[in-house]
Amino acid sequence: MSSTGTGELRDPNTWRAGASELIATLLFVFIGAGSVVVTQKVQGSPTMDTERLVAIALAHGLAIALLVAATANISGGHINPAVTFGAMLTKKISIPKGAVYIVAQLVGAVIGAALLAAVIPSADRGVLGSHRLEAGVSPGAGLLAEVVLTFVLVFTVFATAMDPKGLAGLAPVAIGLAVLVDHLVGVPLTGASMNPARSFGPALVSGTWDTHWLFWVGPAIGGGLAAIAYQVLFMGRRAKEA
Repeated sequence: MSSTGTGELRDPNTWRAGASELIATLLFVFIGAGSVVVTQKVQGSPTMDTERLVAIALAHGLAIALLVAATANISGGHINPAVTFGAMLTKKISIPKGAVYIVAQLVGAVIGAALLAAVIPSADRGVLGSHRLEAGVSPGAGLLAEVVLTFVLVFTVFATAMDPKGLAGLAPVAIGLAVLVDHLVGVPLTGASMNPARSFGPALVSGTWDTHWLFWVGPAIGGGLAAIAYQVLFMGRRAKEA
C-alpha cells in the first residue's frame, strides 16, 4: 500500500509512473478509437454488424492486455481513471500519486486522439470513435450499463493485479479479456467506455460531448463499487482471519 502525503510528488518514480500512464493511455486511445474509425472506413458504413463488433472488441482487449503487461512494473498498468479511482478509494495508491496518474491518463488520451485525427483523412474521421448512447438506449440504461461493465473490469483488476494472492502473472490477459467481453456487450449500448480517459480524448478532439457526463459517472460508480467490494469481502476479510 502506498504512503499518503505530498512527499510522493517529489519522488522521481512518481513522475516516471505518470509518464508510463500517459504513454500507455495515448497508445490505447490511438488503437482503440482507431479501430472504431478504421472498421467504419473499411466497411464503408457506420452500421455495427457482428464482424465490426468483434474487431473493435479484439482491438481494445488485445491493446489493453499488451499495455498492462508493458507498464505493470512501472506504474501498475492502470491506464484508466476508473481503476486509479478504485485504487485511491481502497488506499492502494495515495491521493497525490493518483491525481498524477489521472492527469497523465487524460493528457495521453488527448494526444492519442489528436494523433489519430492527424493520420485519418478528414472525410473518414467522423467523431474519432467517441462514445455516445446508441439509438433507443436511455441515459439511465446507459449509466447502468457503464456501471456494470466497469465493475467487471475493475473487479478483475483487483482480483489479479492488486490482490497479493492473485494470479499476477495472468493479470494482463485477464484484464484484456474483461475489456474484450465488455465490448461485446457494451458497444451496441454505449460504445463500452469503462474508461473516462478513453472517452475524453476523442470527445475533446472531435468536439463530441453528447451525454459525456455518463462516461465519467458510470465508470466512477462501477469502479468504486468493485474496488470496495473486493477490498471488504475478500482482501479485508482475509486480513482479519490471518
